[in-house]
Amino acid sequence: MEIACDESGSEGEKLVGGVTSVFAHAGVQLSHEEALGCVDSLRSMIKSPALEYKANHLLRQKNRWVLLWFLGPSGPLMGRARVQLVDKRRYLASRVREEFGRVTGPLELYNDLLRARGPRGTLDPLFPAILRAVAQWQISGDGPVSIVHDQQLSLTDGRIRQLKKLAPRLESLTLTDSRHDARVQVADFLAGIARRVAEEELNGRPDLEVIGLLRPFVVGPRMWHA
Repeated sequence: MEIACDESGSEGEKLVGGVTSVFAHAGVQLSHEEALGCVDSLRSMIKSPALEYKANHLLRQKNRWVLLWFLGPSGPLMGRARVQLVDKRRYLASRVREEFGRVTGPLELYNDLLRARGPRGTLDPLFPAILRAVAQWQISGDGPVSIVHDQQLSLTDGRIRQLKKLAPRLESLTLTDSRHDARVQVADFLAGIARRVAEEELNGRPDLEVIGLLRPFVVGPRMWHA
C-alpha cells in the first residue's frame, strides 16, 4: 500500500506565536492516473492560469462549487483520503502536562523551554502524524505501508530511520516535490483546505457545510485531537 502525504501549517517546534494555529496532515490512496485526472478536472473547473494549484484556489468564494465537488460524494476522495487535525495550543498544553503535571504560565514560555531542553524535533507534530498515518492505513490491510511525502527539511535521513524503527510496517518514506507528483498535490489540497476551515472554526466562523463534508475524512471521533 502506497500513500501520498502532505501537510499544512507546519512550523516545526514553534507551536504558538507563529503564522498558523492548526496543523493538518493528509494522506490519499490514489493512482498516478487518478490523481492526474483530479488535478485536470480542477483546472478545467477553476480555469486559473496558475502553474501550480493550491488549496486557496478551491477556497475562493467563486470556486465554492468546485470545493464542494472535491470533498463531496461524487468527488475523487470519498473512501480514498484521510486527514489529521491538531490544534497546536492544545497539543502543546498536553505536552506541558506530560512534562510538568499542569500548565501554570504562558504557553509561549513553555514552548521555548521544551524546545531548549529536549532533543530537536520532539515537539514537531509532523513526526507523530506520520506514525499515526501508518497505523491508520494499516487498518485497511495487513501488508507494509509506503509513504510518498512532500519534501520537508525536518525529514532527514536520520529522522526517517527513526520513524521506521518506531513503525516497523513503514516500508519506505520517499520525499518528492508536490509539483512532480499529482498524488501529493491532491493531499496538499486536502490538508490546506482542512487547516483553513479548522482555523476559521476556532475563530468562531464555522463553515458548517464544508465541515460536514470534511468530517468523513478527519481521523478520530472529534474535529480536534492531539
